[in-house]
Amino acid sequence: MNARRPSLALIACALAIAAGWLSSAPARADDAATATTPGTWQSHKYSFQFLGFTTTYSCDGLADKVKILLLSAGARADAKSQPGACASGFGRPDKFARADLTFASLAPLQGNAPSDTKPVNGTWRTVAWSARSPRELRLGDCELVEQFRSLVLPMFTTRNVVSNTTCIPHQESGSVIDLKFEVFGPLPKPPATPKP
Repeated sequence: MNARRPSLALIACALAIAAGWLSSAPARADDAATATTPGTWQSHKYSFQFLGFTTTYSCDGLADKVKILLLSAGARADAKSQPGACASGFGRPDKFARADLTFASLAPLQGNAPSDTKPVNGTWRTVAWSARSPRELRLGDCELVEQFRSLVLPMFTTRNVVSNTTCIPHQESGSVIDLKFEVFGPLPKPPATPKP
């Protein structure tokens, strides 16, 4: 009977150690996830022309949707997405809608920063796009997400890009928006503290 007590005590001790290790593992993962790296803003100008079969945007509507994607992908808050030169007027659908983009994306600092550039602390964060995430994204935006991924997302510093997006031309039924990636971007701003 006494021979069993040490083995039960050893098992209890081993379980306590394992529980302590497991409970601290998420904290270590969170620390690694929020590790900061100095970065610099890279400026971009791009004329985005949308060519799709399912959805037709007005130039101002396209500019609004693309700005949502830019900001969600980690562009600096001053990103601009303006209607391009379109044949149709304001608010009218245009088969060749364009948006002129001016934005900055954060890239990890390589070597020494130029003296006129102030390094910015950045971190890797996960972005996942699907219908209604971001909230303004609809299933009809499937082709827009595909073209943004191919043409604009390479201007960001990304890794682990996984696209299971499937767009069925001329119909929303059967289409799926499913794009996940990690992007190097600025640290999230801490929540504002309420004033007393």
